[in-house]
Amino acid sequence: MSLVDTLCRAYKLVDPSNPEFIKAVVGIAACPTVWNSLAQLEYNTQALTNLFLGHRYVAAYALAAWIFGSSGYRDILFNNACDACPSVRTSDNAELLKTVGYGLIGAGQVFVLTAFARLGVTGTFLGDYFGILMKERVTGFPFNVLENPMYDGATLSFLGLAVRKGSPAGVVLSLWVWLVYRVSTLFYEGPFTAKIYAEKAEKDRLAKAQ
Repeated sequence: MSLVDTLCRAYKLVDPSNPEFIKAVVGIAACPTVWNSLAQLEYNTQALTNLFLGHRYVAAYALAAWIFGSSGYRDILFNNACDACPSVRTSDNAELLKTVGYGLIGAGQVFVLTAFARLGVTGTFLGDYFGILMKERVTGFPFNVLENPMYDGATLSFLGLAVRKGSPAGVVLSLWVWLVYRVSTLFYEGPFTAKIYAEKAEKDRLAKAQ
């Protein structure tokens, strides 16, 4: 069977009307949409900080907990969709898919974990919207390799799981994850991060000049 035939067969196994597939599509889009909306609300109105009686660190950690929990639920939806849709895994390719899949997952987790180690909890989970900034914007590994290593690493991990399971639907959902994250970073998180750290750098410059 040629590569083209294999890809065509795999594409035909993707059923966008499958309820589990639909749930995963919605869950993947909802996560960054909701957490960016909450972060923007905090930045503009301090609503979350006020909810926690002025304790911005408590509010930031509460948002971090929500992001972590909702992301975990999204991961469950993704896994369920992979299991509910047809697979191309056979006894002939199972070991290859397993090896490639775990390789992708491993690479993805390297980026995710090293990014988290660099940023910490508040740096990872939108603490800058609460005015909790790092001394300077992180530029070392993995940020010198990928602009958004947390998101790109997560995408690789999703793709790895899909490959390991031999799930064409999972591959499509991984592409959807990538697109949703790309929109989030291009139009929301990326410009905001650049803006606040440019403002911080200017304030630091002015303070040193005095």
